[in-house]
Amino acid sequence: MNLVLDILLQSWNLLLESSVFILFGLLVSGLLRVFLNPGAVSRHLGQGRFKSVFKASLMGIPIPLCSCGVLPAAAALKKQGANNGAVTSFLISTPESGVDSIAITYALMDPIMTVVRPVAAFVTAFAAGISENLLGRPDTSRPIVPDLSCPVDGCCDGQNCRPEVHRNHHSFTEKIQAGFRFAFTDVWGDLAVWFLFGLLLSGIITVMIPESVFSRFMGGGFGSMLIMLGVGIPIYICATASTPIAATLILQGVSPGAALVFLMTGPATNVTSLTVLTRVLGRRATGIYLAAIALCAVGFGLLVDWIYSALGISARAMVGQAGEAIPHAVGLAGAVLILILSVQPVWRFVRSCLVKTETPAASLTTETNNVITPDHCAGST
Repeated sequence: MNLVLDILLQSWNLLLESSVFILFGLLVSGLLRVFLNPGAVSRHLGQGRFKSVFKASLMGIPIPLCSCGVLPAAAALKKQGANNGAVTSFLISTPESGVDSIAITYALMDPIMTVVRPVAAFVTAFAAGISENLLGRPDTSRPIVPDLSCPVDGCCDGQNCRPEVHRNHHSFTEKIQAGFRFAFTDVWGDLAVWFLFGLLLSGIITVMIPESVFSRFMGGGFGSMLIMLGVGIPIYICATASTPIAATLILQGVSPGAALVFLMTGPATNVTSLTVLTRVLGRRATGIYLAAIALCAVGFGLLVDWIYSALGISARAMVGQAGEAIPHAVGLAGAVLILILSVQPVWRFVRSCLVKTETPAASLTTETNNVITPDHCAGST
């Protein structure tokens, strides 16, 4: 019982430190959805091998989508005319970063990691996109049909009204309200379960695994990067949920570079997304995608370790300093609000799991009833 309480206490402390920054990131993501429609800017991603990749890499940085959530958005970009390089770039920079994950990185880690994380995501995305466009054949047969529908409530498709009319269908207040609804329902609905899971996993790591284990095998160097690469590539975890885990790993003795490898690979890759990518982009593009992430993650990991060493900064000493600057009452209010907002997503997740568990049994019962009922037998004669 004491072990469970210790784990919950460690997880609660992380939530207190990060709650305000998470809420800030959610609000910004909601406003981006309303005032910067990704579908409307997709027309910029179809022309040019370099410019389109640059725009896609940059556009993906602030958008808070996980490696599975980004797949439908990327598929839509491809249908609307984006070339493979731009789609590949968007698929990397989006799940590796986001306004919410940048904010929580500042809260739980330090300014160096806060800056390096989106920079590494951009460079990785740009390198992968350029490689795909240079090695692949350009496809000019797909027409660019940007999605101009209203981002507030879809009241119109944006095709049959003048731009000045389309922009003024809703007031500024209505757009703000729509952004808030999107942030606290759609965005947090996708992130809540995985973020809470990340908090619990961080508590388990802190309480149950000795520091000597991490410091011995992942305290720095090329070998620790490869170990973290092997851990991060196959698992599914979003950028926001991976941050408290990375902060905990650093506190347990993992080098900041190895933690960055986890932050870059965990959110951007998993077995499911790689399978879907193979179908959407093909094997070559998926191979380039995976190779770029692996090479850039290890490279940036080694670079980050060198930066901390050259500056004489201890990553363990820096972890969580920004979160400590938030007054306890404010952090407590934010944590309570996050838990309240998480009730519905968690219940929806639990209910979906229960339905999946019960479905096979129900299906079997139905099939059995179909075999033994008299009506069925009569109809078959």
